[in-house]
Amino acid sequence: MPQTLTVLGLESSCDDTAAAVLRHVPGQPCQILSSVVSGQVALHAAFGGVVPEIAARAHVERLDICVEEALATAGLRLSELDAIAVTAGPGLIGGVLAGVMCAKGLAAGSGLPLVGVNHLAGHALTPRLTDDLAFPYLMLLVSGGHCQFLEVLGPDAFLRLGGTIDDAPGEAFDKVAKLLGLPQPGGPAVEACARAGDPTAFALPRPLLDRAGCDLSFSGLKTALLRARDGVIATHGGLPQGARADLCAGFQAAVVDVLAEKSRRALALHKARTPQHLSFAVAGGVAANGSIRAALQAVAAEVGAAFVAPPLMLCTDNAAMIAWAGMERLRLGLVDDLTLAARPRWPLDRTSAPLLGYGKKGAKA
Repeated sequence: MPQTLTVLGLESSCDDTAAAVLRHVPGQPCQILSSVVSGQVALHAAFGGVVPEIAARAHVERLDICVEEALATAGLRLSELDAIAVTAGPGLIGGVLAGVMCAKGLAAGSGLPLVGVNHLAGHALTPRLTDDLAFPYLMLLVSGGHCQFLEVLGPDAFLRLGGTIDDAPGEAFDKVAKLLGLPQPGGPAVEACARAGDPTAFALPRPLLDRAGCDLSFSGLKTALLRARDGVIATHGGLPQGARADLCAGFQAAVVDVLAEKSRRALALHKARTPQHLSFAVAGGVAANGSIRAALQAVAAEVGAAFVAPPLMLCTDNAAMIAWAGMERLRLGLVDDLTLAARPRWPLDRTSAPLLGYGKKGAKA
């Protein structure tokens, strides 16, 4: 295997179609030669959330265009690559399948190695792409569909310390935005509205802080906000803008408080095992929230942990993280063939009991 690797990454697990080309020389910072992301916000805006069938169709239409643009921007031909990495799960199965089939076609036509990547591993390994963070480190993966505290021990070795037992924070932000008549995606809309609000105006709960451990819950918080909103509407005959801002501020403050306290607990567990090498990283779309980032950075400082948060463009779904995770697997000799399957569920920690139980397609998380 060549020391220098150039890899094309494909990502299509939810509502962003993405392709990127990365080049890495060992001992040097990785180069992102191109990163193309085609979002679908306009396609789903009228529905208040992502419609899987619409997302899958859009991926089919856009994947080859994104690949062409990524290669052109990088100034490379397919034959000049060393491998093709693709998100093989977890995610909306139609989108994942579209990406996997596109990658298979490219690999079959070019003869390049094919590397299937866990989407969550892409997020979890992003601090190594951006900051060359050494193993092991603690990762809070916080996104639209996932929320987990992970000890990242290697490119294919993860230990879950805790996670959400119901809604992920990003999912809760989206639902709250819908309840309050704000546009999607909900995270940026709620954060913007919260800037004008009073976080103490409504008494919203901090779920599971009375329970030991690092597990989280956001479904009850969302329900409490719904009841508070209904109370405002009953009193005022509608939802005044000031009350909407207060509800957003209160909800965001509750999420911040829960994530901060659970992060303290996860860091304590991590520090007990790695006292000489304490690093705390955060990734995923919700990590783009400024209040959440600031609170997590403060928690890391309390215990003297190095804090790493990737640039905002690499927090949300992108293909650069998939190309990097593919590189890490490729250097370990972990490649796939054309039997690579698209997986709607794919836990990173394959030894711990699933947080959300099992379904017909396997462990949910």
